[in-house]
Amino acid sequence: MTQLPHAEDLGRARTAADFAAVIALLDTDLNNAIARKGELETEKFHAVVGAGNLTAARAALDDCNAEIALIEKTIEDAYERRVGVPLDDPPAEPVAATPAPGDEVRTNAEALGERWRMVHWLIEELRQELFAADALSRAVTAANGVSDGDAGVKVNLTTIRRTAMAGPRATAPTRLSRPAIQADRLLLSFLSPGGVLDRRPSLGAPVDGIKSKFIPAGERG
Repeated sequence: MTQLPHAEDLGRARTAADFAAVIALLDTDLNNAIARKGELETEKFHAVVGAGNLTAARAALDDCNAEIALIEKTIEDAYERRVGVPLDDPPAEPVAATPAPGDEVRTNAEALGERWRMVHWLIEELRQELFAADALSRAVTAANGVSDGDAGVKVNLTTIRRTAMAGPRATAPTRLSRPAIQADRLLLSFLSPGGVLDRRPSLGAPVDGIKSKFIPAGERG
């Protein structure tokens, strides 16, 4: 049975600070594993085109994917277990039952800090995935360039990306601050045709300041 990463540290965790320390270690492990996955995917691609041991490359990539899944599950469990635990070791003397003024503000501030830490973790994970995707994209582009026009080997990178990102999207809340709206638009640009990851603009979009002259069949006079 696969040993859970940092299982002993997680088993000893009793306070929110303990769990935060373990989660930080797991985040480091996850980032390292994701970076290694990108390298292994590149090795597998090279093996597919005959520049390596394909069986060994597939086995190493499968092991790495299993490790990433295990770390992600452990992080999720750590976050769930941290809910409701004390922020620090309990005081020696009992505290008054009546909430002190400002407790709600402090609670909201702590919750906000947790949300921003989660945003930071997700952004770092997204960056690692983008790094790995870029490495594979460059490898496929290089393979396309030496395929001698063989249509059965060439790969359309734009089609792959648009198909992969064609899933459902969450609806933004009606009350959203201006910075949050701008950040949401930036994130959506990663998913949208003609966005920051697209090699070509979307249909009808300006190209170097000149709007496309293409007119859909249903709109021609």
